[in-house]
Amino acid sequence: MAVDYAVIVVYLAGMLGMGWWGMRRAKSKSEFLVAGRRLGPWMYSGTMAAIVLGGASTIGGVGLGYQYGLSGAWMVFTIGLGLLALSVFFSARIARLKVYTVSEMLDLRYGGKAGLISGIVMWAYTLMLAVTSTIAYATIFNVLFEVDRTWAIVLGGTIVVAYSTLGGMWSITLTDMVQFVVKTIGVLLLLLPIAIVKAGGFGEMKAKLPTEYFDPLGIGGETIFTYVLIYTFGMLIGQDIWQRVFTARSDRTARWGGTVAGTYCLIYALAGAVIGTAAKVLFPKLDNPENAFATMVKEELPVGVRGLVLAAALAAVMSTSSGALIASATVANNDIWARLRGAVAPRGDGEGGEGAGTDRDEVKGNRAFILIMGVAVIVIAIQLDTVLEGLTVAYDLLVGGLLVPILGGLLWKRGTVHGALAGVIVGGLVVIAMMWQYSVLANEPVYYGLLSSLAAYVIVSLTTRPTDAAVLANWRERLSGRGGEEAAGETGETGADGAAGEAGAAEPASVPS
Repeated sequence: MAVDYAVIVVYLAGMLGMGWWGMRRAKSKSEFLVAGRRLGPWMYSGTMAAIVLGGASTIGGVGLGYQYGLSGAWMVFTIGLGLLALSVFFSARIARLKVYTVSEMLDLRYGGKAGLISGIVMWAYTLMLAVTSTIAYATIFNVLFEVDRTWAIVLGGTIVVAYSTLGGMWSITLTDMVQFVVKTIGVLLLLLPIAIVKAGGFGEMKAKLPTEYFDPLGIGGETIFTYVLIYTFGMLIGQDIWQRVFTARSDRTARWGGTVAGTYCLIYALAGAVIGTAAKVLFPKLDNPENAFATMVKEELPVGVRGLVLAAALAAVMSTSSGALIASATVANNDIWARLRGAVAPRGDGEGGEGAGTDRDEVKGNRAFILIMGVAVIVIAIQLDTVLEGLTVAYDLLVGGLLVPILGGLLWKRGTVHGALAGVIVGGLVVIAMMWQYSVLANEPVYYGLLSSLAAYVIVSLTTRPTDAAVLANWRERLSGRGGEEAAGETGETGADGAAGEAGAAEPASVPS
């Protein structure tokens, strides 16, 4: 075990080192929040795959494989499908907008007023996503090293908060690349083949398990449909995902890099299900399916390899946790706090200024919000029990409240700001009410929430004044890649990739212009 501990300590120390290195590059708001919009295909693909494949995809995916067999791959598989759809159909347009948050996109499309409400819903989603990832530390440390659950959450959460606060998106990008490599080696190249061999191969697995474990639809059609609604559509609109799209240096990078990452997710989904199926053969009496991953690592892997695979699990958890954390902080600062402060404070207090001093203030403010959100995530994670429960709450709110207004804004020019607000509010409230009526893990909340959001959006949009022609003209300009950089007056270090205007982003109920 000493060797395994050493591997983990080296890995965690490396994450902190990457955070310190990233701090040297994060000198402006653009560098801190979206890595200067300068990531190339290789780094973009790795970081995008890292953010979407977290603790739920790794520990939860193996757990579903343990419980349902190969059909347990569907949860992660639908995540990959969503990422592919985002990359092929929407990523280029999203990247051209040169904004920082989804709510800024809504304000740009609808002409203001939608940002605060949508920001609150998006903040709740990103916060819960960070919480679910943080909970996963307890599963890893508790089963493998018998570390107390609370201390496991505090330890893992503190390291993520530290490197995220230091360097923002640059630190997270650098750590995600390391985590992507570690995860690939640990899960795909080591744990997967070892699990199959230890279980006696597929022939032995089929002989010892019920036939439904090898039925591609064994998990149930309704469950698969719900996964598509929650995860496939959730990938299209989440702030944590869009914030990675904003880091791409070109349309081509966003499209093809995301396609590579989505394909990787499909492979990862199948690998997790196979590992879980093998675990069912080896350990048929586990009380909690989510312990299947950690039990396999603890009982079946040799010293040294065990530490590397554990590092892979930590990599999966940390990549999603850090991405969700910076997304939550970005939304809280830019979409909620800046707007509320703007409503009660006079303009001209230095937020819209230019120059190095303003850059430092912007970075300092976002750093403070990451720290605050990080502490909140750790505290909430200690109170909750399961990963899938928190993840379901997060995605139900996201899809039920924001899917229709966001996709409607991208695809339907007749949608109005009042329709968008109605869709967000009605959809979100129905999701919450249905969770209370049925249960957190029930399928009904997202069904009713999505349908009510669609009805409210369409009806209110058709019965209110169409969006102003000037707003739509500006929207089309931004979608074509014109207007954002020139107005912002901010470029990356190479001068090729400007970010959205920092002054505009800080203004209440507006977008960079």
